[in-house]
Amino acid sequence: MKELFGALAHMHAQGIVHRDIKPENIMLDENESLKLIDFGLSKIQTDKKSMKTFAGTPYYMAPEVMEGSGYGSSCDVWSAGVLLYVFMSGYLPFQGADRNEVFTKIKGAKFHFNHAEFNSVSE
Repeated sequence: MKELFGALAHMHAQGIVHRDIKPENIMLDENESLKLIDFGLSKIQTDKKSMKTFAGTPYYMAPEVMEGSGYGSSCDVWSAGVLLYVFMSGYLPFQGADRNEVFTKIKGAKFHFNHAEFNSVSE
């Protein structure tokens, strides 16, 4: 995860927002170095809340992206947090019977650490 946050910091310093951080867009090279791929939804950020396009993969999408009122690079940080949750537990933090239920949980940041896998994780 340290490499992912380093990659995000580098991109964000260049004004690039990925907008689709998810496990499928992370690769390891022959030296096991993390590589972030698929910049098809990426944008150049012109100010703190310059983007309004609904973009990304729903389970990893930040609430501000769903609202469409303007967002910036923090959407990538949210997605990285979702990734960390998945890597630690094997579960998506926001699950639901349908897309609307998932979006409602994401917008309310309704998640928990009740999975047995979290019993061995430090606070």
